[in-house]
Amino acid sequence: MNRYLARRLLLFVPTLLVTSLVVFLIISFAPGDPLSQFAANPAVPPEVSANLRRVLGLDQPWPIRYVKWLTNLIMNGDLGYSFNSRMPVSALILQRLGTTLAVLGTAYLLSVVLAIPIGIISAIKQYSLFDHVATTFAFIGFSVPTFFTALLLILVFGVQLHWFPWIYDSTLQVTDSKVFVELIRQSVLPVTVLTLFQTGTLTRYVRATVLENLTQDYVRTARGKGLRELLVIWRHVFRNSLIPIVTLLALGVPAIFTGAIVTEQIFRVPGIGSLLVASIETSDTPVIMAIICTYAVLVVIFNLIADVIYTFLDPRIRYD
Repeated sequence: MNRYLARRLLLFVPTLLVTSLVVFLIISFAPGDPLSQFAANPAVPPEVSANLRRVLGLDQPWPIRYVKWLTNLIMNGDLGYSFNSRMPVSALILQRLGTTLAVLGTAYLLSVVLAIPIGIISAIKQYSLFDHVATTFAFIGFSVPTFFTALLLILVFGVQLHWFPWIYDSTLQVTDSKVFVELIRQSVLPVTVLTLFQTGTLTRYVRATVLENLTQDYVRTARGKGLRELLVIWRHVFRNSLIPIVTLLALGVPAIFTGAIVTEQIFRVPGIGSLLVASIETSDTPVIMAIICTYAVLVVIFNLIADVIYTFLDPRIRYD
């Protein structure tokens, strides 16, 4: 196991280097200029714009800019400065991370808590009324686009009933219980949209995996030994269904970091997804690189964590 982990960690380095190089190349050759606003402003002399371009290193070829960015990251752990916000990229991401985790993290946690029991019960009671209702809601959840669900909830619960605000107020500071309640209220609609979508996807996956294991010989053997049905489901069916579920969950956790781009845009949630969109629009290379490379690191780490969990779920799995 230790040799496997060491080998996987060594493979991280070329994987992340190639990822960062490809992303940097795409950004460099994409149309757009981070200083286009300065160039279009008649009050800014061309000399000032040229000097700013030189200070930011934008007058150099892309290989030199990439090597400088990578060296600064490796040697100092510095993600650079945002061209657009004029502040360190790490501070800018940390500023948005709390909101992203509060909205997307809550939605993801709720979807996992709901989807696993619903998927298991739906599989055990196949073709029952519960199964039909759960399957119908699951199909609606993952087949209806999030932007449509968001607009529908805004019209019903925001415009008609006035139950929840549909614009996220990022200036709220929790100082008392009243402000905290308001913070919860403004998170209800975006969290609901994301929870419906993720719960639908996870429920279908859990149901299919549990159904596949319910017909296996070892399940019939366990029942033949006289074990209670609850123990058969918990010890044999659910445990053997966990490997594909863990894979899906491990791949879903890094996606929380990048935010839900469409949902954040609709509800004006100041998360990392909206920051990524704004950075792409303004060609803010350091911010784009930081978000995508952090996402790549999280994907690699959580895949490794999933590989380790496999060995606990199924002792037959050996990496040595």
